[in-house]
Amino acid sequence: MWLIAGLGNPGPKYVYNWHNCGFMALEVLAQRNNISLNRSKFSGSYGKGRIFGEEVVLLRPGTYMNCSGLSIRQALHFYKIEPERLIVVYDDIDLKRGSIRVRSSGGAGTHNGMKSVIGEIGSKDFVRVRIGIGPAPEHFELADFVLSDIPKEDHEQMFTAFTEAALAVEKRVGDFA
Repeated sequence: MWLIAGLGNPGPKYVYNWHNCGFMALEVLAQRNNISLNRSKFSGSYGKGRIFGEEVVLLRPGTYMNCSGLSIRQALHFYKIEPERLIVVYDDIDLKRGSIRVRSSGGAGTHNGMKSVIGEIGSKDFVRVRIGIGPAPEHFELADFVLSDIPKEDHEQMFTAFTEAALAVEKRVGDFA
């Protein structure tokens, strides 16, 4: 069994923010695999299904980004999933906008949501699918930029990135099927 979590902030104010790329990619993954995120538990919403025959739990934490680790830790413990079977999908300001990078372990960098995940689960050994949102425009502070809406001119590029992130998750799960 795999736990796949997308990071973001809850509520309508944040729906289209750069910082919610993890949520948006998780939605694409859910749609591609006919998984409904309509159950409530683990301080968030989740759904269960299969990808390439492997059982998966898709999780959208309902906590704010900086506390995402709490929700993920609860789901890992409930399902007795080891961190090596966790995939976290999130935005990364240090990657070129629209690019995708997959890593099997590593640090949190400047990402407070990832700092929360690592702190709560006590491990850096889990898969990350990073979605590039950088660079931030010079006139923006980092926090203001990640909490701003994705402009219309970037929608197509970012939807492509969300689809590529979903494909990267499917490939990782499929490699172990």
